[in-house]
Amino acid sequence: MSSCRLVARLSSITDLSLLRFQVDPSAVVSFLEAAGSRLRHLWLTYSSRLNAIFSVLLNGSCPELQLLEVNTEIEQSTQHFQLPIEQLQVACPQLQVLRLLNLICYPKPIPRSAPTSPGFPQLQELCLATTSFSFVDDSMLKRILCTSSRLRVLDLRGCFRVTPKGLELLPCPDLEQLYLGLYCSASHLHLPLQGSPLITWKWNHSLRELDLTGQSFSESDLEQAMAAFTQGDSARGEPVLRSLNLTGTKAALRTVSTLIASCPALSYLNLSSCRHLPRGMKKVYRGYGEIRQCLQQLLTSSEEPATPGDAS
Repeated sequence: MSSCRLVARLSSITDLSLLRFQVDPSAVVSFLEAAGSRLRHLWLTYSSRLNAIFSVLLNGSCPELQLLEVNTEIEQSTQHFQLPIEQLQVACPQLQVLRLLNLICYPKPIPRSAPTSPGFPQLQELCLATTSFSFVDDSMLKRILCTSSRLRVLDLRGCFRVTPKGLELLPCPDLEQLYLGLYCSASHLHLPLQGSPLITWKWNHSLRELDLTGQSFSESDLEQAMAAFTQGDSARGEPVLRSLNLTGTKAALRTVSTLIASCPALSYLNLSSCRHLPRGMKKVYRGYGEIRQCLQQLLTSSEEPATPGDAS
């Protein structure tokens, strides 16, 4: 079947997934040029041939696009991708979900004569998660989210250059899910020891899920951060936090027990590898029953911290 006949037959499509498919970029380009105005959701697997497809997007062929995902296989996560942030914001003003997964992503420089960026005012989810090296920093994040007041989900797993101060300055008042976990060796990384309260006190009224896996915040810093869920504005009601991952952090016994007692909606708690907790407590707790049992064990445990070398 010729590209023209294929385009005509597919002209009513609103969702297009090319994940893990070997496709002719010219056919995709022809489709987007002819029928891209109807497209709402687009999933792509990264390859060296992606540039031609992305150029069509940047030219404004898909102005109604609401979801864009560019993914790569984890074992191929060394792909470098230069993101033309402002061009994409102009070309896809209706974007609600942007996922760039397992890519070593870095921003394209802004020309001096460039007009003010419109941002992504409709964006509700941004995922820049990676299992590899990351160039994502506060500046890049601010450029992407400069007008994203509706953002609800922010997935920055592996983005070790992003700081608590950078997150605090984002114009996103009601974030519900925040993932900052580091799932690779962090021993060689310069991670912040302070600043986690900037995150939790900004979003304590709206955060439902929080992942701090592998972060190096000090014990006292984490205590102040978790206090946002135990000493927050009572006028807004009880905390809505339901999932908390503290794997590998310096969370202490008093911090965790106070948190559980103050967060009745909590249904998932991961305390794996938390070396400052008592022996036998460093595991995953799921459901109301297990978490309440965890609280009882914590309350009756010794206040002595676990031996740092204890991996139980």
